[in-house]
Parts: sequence; C-alpha cells; structure tokens
Amino acid sequence: MKNNIYTLVLLITAILFVACKKDKIEYKNDFNRSYRAWQEFKTSSDNSYRYKQIWGSWTGSSTEVTVTVKSGKVAHRAYVAKRLNHDTQPPKIEVYAQWEENESNLNAHSDLGVSLTLDEIYEKAREEWLKKRSDAKVYFEANNNGLISSCGFVPDNCADDCFNGIKISLIEKIQ
Repeated sequence: MKNNIYTLVLLITAILFVACKKDKIEYKNDFNRSYRAWQEFKTSSDNSYRYKQIWGSWTGSSTEVTVTVKSGKVAHRAYVAKRLNHDTQPPKIEVYAQWEENESNLNAHSDLGVSLTLDEIYEKAREEWLKKRSDAKVYFEANNNGLISSCGFVPDNCADDCFNGIKISLIEKIQ
C-alpha cells in the first residue's frame, strides 16, 4: 500500500511537471498533425518513398536533391544544380552540375551533407529547426498532403539566402 502511494505521488508530480512545461518548439500542433500524417504514409508505403529537396537563391541559382528510401534506408540520391546564364539573350537557366549516388557510394559528395530519411528530417525539425528562438523567425508548412514541405528558421537581420532548414517539393510512394 505504501508503495502505491509513493507511485501515485510520483506519477502526479510527473504529470504536473509535463503539463506546466512550456512548449519548446514553434508550430507544435501543426508539426504533430504532420508527424501523424507521416506515420500513416510511412505505413502505407512500407517506408519506401522518394522526396525532392529544393533550394533557391535570389540570384537565380537553385538545386534539387532527390532522395530515394527503400524499407527505411536511403538507397539513392540524385543532385541537379542550375543557374541563370546571363551570356544568352534572353538569359536562360542551365544545368551546371549533376550527379547520382547509389548504395555503394552514398554520401560521397560530402559537401552536400548526408542523406536523411523522413524519420530523420522530422526528428531534426523537432530538435533543431522548430526550436523557439528570440533571434529568428521560425517557419513550418505541410503542403505535401499533410507531410512536411518547409521547416526552418531565418535569423533576424539576415539579408539574403539565410533559411536554415529544409524545403521539400515532392514526397511520393515508390514500388
């Protein structure tokens, strides 16, 4: 009986502590809704999917990285970099770098960082990109059928290309 009282007091204390704890992330409800959508998608796709990460600069440069995940493991990554060629009239967008990696040489292009699964992206969103900050504006969108599409922050007083996070234009199941 004495152990039950101690257990009950401990449980109540833990619940009060959690209930009183301030949220440490921005967009918590939107994130949680998207995370639930991700869990459903992950199950329905057998954790096999493709997503396209995009980046663009005000200068006209852009990149696309397509990551393929099979059974929860990154299996392929393709990269395309484009820029505006001002030597043509009118200026045209041209591809200036392109490569692919497969399981045997995955993450060989280390300047791009390591390939992430959506599980890892959601974790990074929760732990890093969505943290409440007094010196930055935080962003979160879930425009890929409820799945994450933009998540990150921009430091205050930063002029150009300051987004720290991820932008995903496509998430699709694969066979």
